Amino acid sequence: MWGWIVAGAAVLLIGVGLMFLLSFTSAAPSRLGVVCGRFAPCPASPNCVCSQADDSEHWITPLTVQGDVTRAMTRLRAAVLEIPRTVVVEQSASYLRVEFRSAFFRFVDDAEFWLEPESGRIHLRSCSRAGHSDLGVNRRRAEQIRRSFSRADRFPSGASEQVTPSATSALPKAAGKR
Repeated sequence: MWGWIVAGAAVLLIGVGLMFLLSFTSAAPSRLGVVCGRFAPCPASPNCVCSQADDSEHWITPLTVQGDVTRAMTRLRAAVLEIPRTVVVEQSASYLRVEFRSAFFRFVDDAEFWLEPESGRIHLRSCSRAGHSDLGVNRRRAEQIRRSFSRADRFPSGASEQVTPSATSALPKAAGKR
């Protein structure tokens, strides 16, 4: 009996150790950023969402900005930073890249937000670096950011921009060149 308990505990400890090792050895993907108005496509695994995806499993509604673009990106950054264990990696007037780290295993998810000037949409992509399934974490986090971003818009400090979800009935068209 004790032999089985010890063996089970050893397997569990090895598994947890491997999960920690995986979280610390996963490097940022080489293909991040916007190229010709597009994010990198999501992998076949369900641990990614993107407002430019061509399939419904990965597609998520982008944000639409009306008004001052600079304030919209400032509000977006504030909404993103409300999430614990978030680090801003890169930011410009129209692009924001962050890393989210999970609480226990310290897994990293890479998220990108790009303001498409022609349409006034803020496209987003959030993808886990390791593993196959994220149990919907990237989608829930993106929707949390959307709610926070929209809330900031309803109570702006002297601004008149509005943020509304774009049409959800059709997939987005390919973005123009940057």
